[in-house]
Formats: sequence, C-alpha cells, structure tokens
Amino acid sequence: MRRFLDSLYLAAGGLAAVFMVGVLVAVVMSVATRQLGLHIGGLDAYAGYSMAAAGFLALAHTFKSGEHIRVTLVLSALPSRASMRLDIFALLVACAITANLCWFSAKLALDSYSYNDISTGDDATPLWIPQIAMAVGTLIFFIAVLDETIRRMRGIPEARLTEEAHYE
Repeated sequence: MRRFLDSLYLAAGGLAAVFMVGVLVAVVMSVATRQLGLHIGGLDAYAGYSMAAAGFLALAHTFKSGEHIRVTLVLSALPSRASMRLDIFALLVACAITANLCWFSAKLALDSYSYNDISTGDDATPLWIPQIAMAVGTLIFFIAVLDETIRRMRGIPEARLTEEAHYE
C-alpha cells in the first residue's frame, strides 16, 4: 500500500509538471501568434486551465515532500508528547478541510457537467473538463493528508524528517 500511495503522489506531481509545460506552451503560442497577427481563440483560457490543474495536482506531492508552509516554531518548543498531540490535531483539522475541499470540488465538476456549463471565453470549453483536474487533485491531496494523519497516529515520524536525519 505504501508503494502505491507514494507512486500516486509522484504521478500527480508528474502530471502537474506536464500541465506546467502546458502553461508555457499556451503562453508562448499566444505571444507568438499575436506577433504574427494571428488569433487563436482560447489560448489564455487554456493557460489558465493548465495552471489550475498544475496547482491542484501538485498539492499532494508537495505536502508529502514536506514543502507546504508549516509553522514549526510552536511544535519545536513543546515537549515531544505535546508536540505530537498538536501535530495530530493539526492534521485532523487538515483532514476536515481537505475532505470539504474534495467534496465541493467534485460537486462543482458534477454540477457543471449536469448543467452543461461552458466557458464564457472564446474557447467555449465545457467547464467540467478543466474542473476534473481540480477534483482529482483535491482527492489525492485528501488521501495524502489522511495518510499522513494515520502515519502520525501510529507514531511514524514525518517522512521528510526521517530523510533529513538519514542525510545528516
């Protein structure tokens, strides 16, 4: 299971990187076609969709890599038992928040699909298509936060911390 979850987070991070390249391609094409006097409708919208997809799909990988901003000043000042309890409490709150985000992201995509909601830009893209990346990204992020919460409740230290101790 551990190998599967780590592969899932890595795959989501890789897909986020692909969408970042998509942002680059869309922006460069937009600039180049403007210089040539051409207009390709929707390039700005596709750059935006790709940027949103990259951001949401990168959440889990970034979290599991220990790259999300955390205030560890209080945790490090507390005794180890109190620090662990506060950390678990914070992760439980994060589980509630990410579950909510996941639920409403999926609901938004389903609602957009059922109402045939389309973009108001030149592209007229059905909005559920770019919203899928947001729903999938938040689902994987919720899984990552839940995974970390369970690990911490079992007394397993943060993966990033064990890697840092290994390299010191």
